[in-house]
Amino acid sequence: MRLISSQCLGWNGCIPRTCQLLWRTINTQSRLPFAHFAFIEKQQQQRQNQKQQLKRHLSLQQSCSTNMVKYLTQKEAIDLDIDLFDTFHVGQLMELAGLSCADAVAECFPAQTHPRVLVVCGPGNNGGDGLVCARHLSLMGYQPTVYYPKPTLMALYENLTNQCHHMEIPNIKKCPSAAAAEEDYDLILDALFGFGFKPPVRENFVPLVKMMQQTKLPIASVDIPSGWDVEKGKQSESDFQPQLLISLTAPKLCAKHFKGEHHYLGGRFVPPALQRKYELNLPAYGAKLVIRL
Repeated sequence: MRLISSQCLGWNGCIPRTCQLLWRTINTQSRLPFAHFAFIEKQQQQRQNQKQQLKRHLSLQQSCSTNMVKYLTQKEAIDLDIDLFDTFHVGQLMELAGLSCADAVAECFPAQTHPRVLVVCGPGNNGGDGLVCARHLSLMGYQPTVYYPKPTLMALYENLTNQCHHMEIPNIKKCPSAAAAEEDYDLILDALFGFGFKPPVRENFVPLVKMMQQTKLPIASVDIPSGWDVEKGKQSESDFQPQLLISLTAPKLCAKHFKGEHHYLGGRFVPPALQRKYELNLPAYGAKLVIRL
């Protein structure tokens, strides 16, 4: 482009200073759009690289969660629990476990669609987790009801029961039929048996397990679906398959036979030394209480 005519030349054929300045200004401005576009393109490339790095990081985390986490035998689960009790009070562990269960329920079955929850509690630590979960569900906007057919006569469990009472959570005394449960509730939280369970189901719990086998309601099981062998899973075709399994501390071998839609890991309380001792390969929880497996 010819921007300066011969008329701009001085008497000696040189370009006057005014024209030189004009030329520099025009020449500089003509390059500005190209520099600006190059800067934008560089920024876009940087953002794209950051997205790819984040995607790889999340993929690695997911791979760790699903493929590398150790599944415990019954003996390993019992031994790990004993080691945890050397460091923490059982009430601390129960509070964190129960809160994790409530959080997983809220992730999968929101209070807007499944407000009425029947919380079935057994006589051991799993039942205590269920009582804690019921209390937190109440605070999250659910309407839990507790069925606790064989309360544990220890101060910790009595306190948990009293806390539910103060939260005005109903405690029913009779096992509902499958039809009655479907009429009165939207979800069952199964906190009946834990990893100490050995088949068969004791006689006084048979009606309750049968109700869960027969109901069409979704079931969320705490750690072990009630009636399952801790390592082998379902014992018969009549055993129920929960829609949600919440593994606590680390999944047990029976979780490999879980075919439901939602599997979560909760209970972020294992010290690094115990994680190394049992080679748990637990995923990083970050700010979350539960991790989807």
